[in-house]
Amino acid sequence: MPFYDLQSFLGCLEREGLLRRVKVEVDPELEISEIATRVVREEGPALLFERVRGSSYPLAINILGSGRRIEMVLGMHPQQLGERLANFVERLNPPSPRELWRSRGFLSRVWATRPRKVKNALCREVVEDAPDLNSLPIIKCWPQDGGPFITFPLVITQDPETGHSNVGIYRMQLYDGTRTGMHMQIQKGGGFHYYKAEKQGQPLELAAVLGADPALMLSGILPLPEGFEEVAFSGLLRGGRTPMTKAKTLSLEVPACAEFVLEGVVPPHERLPEGPFGDHFGHYSDVADFPVFHVKAITRRRNPIYPAAVVGKPPQEDRYMGDAAQEIMKPLIRLMRPEVRDTWAYFETGFHNLLVVAVEGRYTKEPIKTALGLLGEGQLGLTKCIILVEPSVDVRRFPQVLRAIRRNFTPQDDFVLISRAPLDTLDFTSFKMHLGSKMIIDATGDGSAPEAQLPLQVDPQGICPQVLKWRLWEDTLLAVQVKEEGREALSTLLASERLAGIKIIAAVSPDVDLEDDVSLLWGIFTRFDPARDILFSRMSLRGALPVYEGTMGIDATFKKGYPAPLEMSEEIRERVSRRWDEYWQ
Repeated sequence: MPFYDLQSFLGCLEREGLLRRVKVEVDPELEISEIATRVVREEGPALLFERVRGSSYPLAINILGSGRRIEMVLGMHPQQLGERLANFVERLNPPSPRELWRSRGFLSRVWATRPRKVKNALCREVVEDAPDLNSLPIIKCWPQDGGPFITFPLVITQDPETGHSNVGIYRMQLYDGTRTGMHMQIQKGGGFHYYKAEKQGQPLELAAVLGADPALMLSGILPLPEGFEEVAFSGLLRGGRTPMTKAKTLSLEVPACAEFVLEGVVPPHERLPEGPFGDHFGHYSDVADFPVFHVKAITRRRNPIYPAAVVGKPPQEDRYMGDAAQEIMKPLIRLMRPEVRDTWAYFETGFHNLLVVAVEGRYTKEPIKTALGLLGEGQLGLTKCIILVEPSVDVRRFPQVLRAIRRNFTPQDDFVLISRAPLDTLDFTSFKMHLGSKMIIDATGDGSAPEAQLPLQVDPQGICPQVLKWRLWEDTLLAVQVKEEGREALSTLLASERLAGIKIIAAVSPDVDLEDDVSLLWGIFTRFDPARDILFSRMSLRGALPVYEGTMGIDATFKKGYPAPLEMSEEIRERVSRRWDEYWQ
């Protein structure tokens, strides 16, 4: 059965043994974050904290933190839903009565994209005309965060020109009882709406929904095409029409069954410092100026539940939501680009930092054309690294990707550097917000790559004394843990003939666990800017053409000026460890 509100979903989770209640009082400052992080890493249940210090409202977290919970929301595996959606679109090209009949099972989901208007809405059972955000159990996730943040809002805005709505998830730093930051990143629908409103000199109406049904929560993170409404798509995900109602003080429509709705405006040309914040790249975002949300009213249910999420070093809850999003959307990529057989963005790298694409190359360098095209598609345009592989390679298995690189990658023919391009707002590696570089590795192969001969003995410590530990992964990637910044050590290793058969050498910092695949992928791909930090054994210019030869080197060490990686305070870790059994009584 479809879920139309958060509480019915949580009730179902509890009946299935997928939710645990925490009845003792907990602190919203760091303690909840540490508990949730441990539970996620144990692949544990959703949590409902009944007593949060300083608030009368319970808090739910890790709501969508497992594949099974995602399937309960959708009624099927997200990959199956994506394939059914793609098949439906294909059968309508061109449409015919026969194809429509064959698609009749999916038509009910398509019909459900039409929202259902509701007058007597649960979200307006209580109206607070004198709002006070301090009454909410807003959490502080990491020790150096700039304050408490609303971490799972569904931010609803409307295009000032077209009237189309957008639902996005943008963190909101609490400034006082009526104001928050509004972290609208680039390439996000709400940010585009604010851009248009600000050009007109008009405030942007905004409703921040705290606690909607899980299909709408999931829809809010999907990289839908600009102008495609998430409210409509949530009906397709749910298999039932989304109940919507007019906001109390705004011209917007909001989910009728929401727990809380914060209604207000974002004025033009007003900015306040926002951050730091521990984000899903596993580091703090630096302080930067962002728009300000002024809350004019709060409407809510009589007994609402506040939703929260924690992001940080992987794995976190967003892994499951991000994986589901790409399972649903990637069949549509194949419709637009028939040469694409499969895609996978790695949660270990924060999704945007690494995308692997399996391509059927039908003519010379078509895979490169495909990669350049994907870098122009919506939120895929924020991807930093694309690795292209043949269709026989399982894009989700990085060891197979590495073996493809070993077989097929020749730097002078298969490496593309884009030196100046837009980057994810959270990427810090170029030291300039929104601006950095990208790279493409073409490992599809045409049979011309020379067979690389591994050295008889791989001993990077014998070559460079700065190397603390090392790991050779699939005879392709030599990861070396080095002291301090790694440029000098990397240059020494690249110059050694004793390592000439290695395809890639990556230098990482001591906080990266070389034997843990998640930690290693995180430690490499979140800490380098291609234009600044990629080296080759031999590099030269032929006119304006850069020529790369030999072994590729990646300086992925932590550099001066990078924001600090996320670590919980020792006091909080000790407190949670001491109380661990108490939480579950």
